[in-house]
Amino acid sequence: MNGITGLERLLLIAAALSGFIAVAAGAFGAHALSDRLTAEQLDWWETGVRYQLVHAVAMLAAVILARIGGGPQALIAAAFFGAGTVVFSGTLYVMALDGPRLLGAVTPIGGVGLLIGWLVLALSAWSGVGRG
Repeated sequence: MNGITGLERLLLIAAALSGFIAVAAGAFGAHALSDRLTAEQLDWWETGVRYQLVHAVAMLAAVILARIGGGPQALIAAAFFGAGTVVFSGTLYVMALDGPRLLGAVTPIGGVGLLIGWLVLALSAWSGVGRG
């Protein structure tokens, strides 16, 4: 990628590491936690993994969109995907590992971050790609 900006590079690295962590967490859940957690805790873990993996790919797509004319909004969307994932999946992982259930009240904040990321990505595509 010629002329990649520092922010683009940072977001690409974050997306790749998030994907790596999601795959590792999925394997860890399937092999090391399956006999140690309740069904509810495993469900939290698996939901965290699924959302993290999907949004790692979404971050990559947002950076690519920014490179092909989606503008800075696409990078903002990628940042929302990253932050939303940390809060959403992170709270689910902690709760699954016997963390305080009070974190369940924080999890939707991460979900809102993910939703905002999708809306900003749509706005980026609407206003940027193929125009000008």
